[in-house]
Amino acid sequence: MVLENKVALVTGASRGIGRAIALAFAQAGADVVVNYSGSADAAQAVVNEIKAMGRRARAVQADVSQPEQVENMVNQVLSDFGRIDILVNNAGITRDGLLLRMKREDWQRVIDINLTGVFLCTKAVLKPMMKQRSGRIINITSVIGLTGNAGQANYAAAKAGIIGFTKSVAREVGSRGITCNAIAPGFIQTDMTGVLGEKVREELLAQIPLERLGQPEDVAAVALFLAGPAASYITGQVINVDGGMVM
Repeated sequence: MVLENKVALVTGASRGIGRAIALAFAQAGADVVVNYSGSADAAQAVVNEIKAMGRRARAVQADVSQPEQVENMVNQVLSDFGRIDILVNNAGITRDGLLLRMKREDWQRVIDINLTGVFLCTKAVLKPMMKQRSGRIINITSVIGLTGNAGQANYAAAKAGIIGFTKSVAREVGSRGITCNAIAPGFIQTDMTGVLGEKVREELLAQIPLERLGQPEDVAAVALFLAGPAASYITGQVINVDGGMVM
């Protein structure tokens, strides 16, 4: 198993892409900490699935935009598992609206969770990873961070920021045996895309050469690759998982 004896922290792991990544890591032999903000029952369900595979797991509640909560979460991981090998910054929200009508709080909340949360979680794991002289940081951005999207200026800005952040961190910590990469999903079948109307869905599919929405497992497969030994010489990269939507 490629992640045997590894410890992974996955933020926003109670559902969707985060859940799929947590389960994929466990299937590959990792012990997994399932971070969640409000979905305690869903997070515990993921933990139960992981334990059923024979791996250790626990759910930890934390708002990734709050420094003290992030520090407490990472300290809990170190206390319970003794190390942290993999961080997946997946937690994210949307507060869509045209810029002219966008409220300041909707702008700020998306930036706080989607971008500042990545900064806080990454900073919190760097010291233990540096002591180990090894670590994998995987940031979930979006193709929207590459292309922009009307009605999502806040989301696009945060996701574009993650890309620059990823490359900067990769340059800073490479000499310590730590890699930092990003995955840019396209339209993935999750709760976030489940609210789209049929007409919008058809318009999206027309932009995707593979003619289907992605599944959370498509993203999880790339995360597993980046976390494993086969990706040891890859850092500072952004990998699109979008069915060819952005080329």
